[in-house]
Amino acid sequence: MVEFALPRNSKFNKNGKDGRIYKAPAGAKKVRKVKVYRWNPEDLNEKGEPKNPRLDTYEIDMDNCGPMVLDALIKIKNEVDSSLTFRRSCREGICGSCAMNIDGTNTLACIKDCGDIKGDINVYPLPHMPVVKDLVPDLNNFYAQYESVQPWLKTDSAAPASSERLQSPEDRDKLDGLYECILCACCSASCPSYWWNSDKYLGPAVLLQAYRWIIDSRDEATGSRLDELEDPFKLYRCHTIMNCANTCPKGLNPGKAIAEIKKLIVERKG
Repeated sequence: MVEFALPRNSKFNKNGKDGRIYKAPAGAKKVRKVKVYRWNPEDLNEKGEPKNPRLDTYEIDMDNCGPMVLDALIKIKNEVDSSLTFRRSCREGICGSCAMNIDGTNTLACIKDCGDIKGDINVYPLPHMPVVKDLVPDLNNFYAQYESVQPWLKTDSAAPASSERLQSPEDRDKLDGLYECILCACCSASCPSYWWNSDKYLGPAVLLQAYRWIIDSRDEATGSRLDELEDPFKLYRCHTIMNCANTCPKGLNPGKAIAEIKKLIVERKG
């Protein structure tokens, strides 16, 4: 029987045995516990190896904190533990920097309301991606895959002399539900096929971006784009589990975009 297990140095004690506890200030009335995944590659054990991850618990006075999970993390970093590491930027659900696994779901910390979470607030990095430190995943492979689909307008004809390349309102409408993707990687990190085949399968986010250019009426490289995607692993590892659509913080449907790409490939052969 095949047995799957995490590498020895990836396991940690969920009961907080190895984690640190930071108590709320005296007199705090509205206290929430925020449990945060911590791992630092420079924090070594007696053998000179990186220590296993731990789960630190921070008690936060919500009367002196903003409503979102990102507000709580910023409060922790600014006032409690400056060593906590995470990405963030716009705080408005636009940049995608603060993508994390919160309360068991991949989402953006800046738009996840603490009030929507029952019990302790559990915060982990995006799953099944290498961790750089704490809540920061390594997205190098993700961005390389994005670059591989050449996400820009490709044309052979000369540009109009007196105007930009135009398209009808109807053709522009076809881009709705595609161009809004912020490349947060929440969908790809929720996809089982991407977990096991991220070295070959492009994943829902990148394939949605690929379809965005395939369907653009101004682009003149549709054939070569489809040829490039017609691969057993790049495209066809999608099994329409639809975790991608369920977790997308922008309400997009990468699974549908992937199905449309497959449909276009079949139509070309018909």
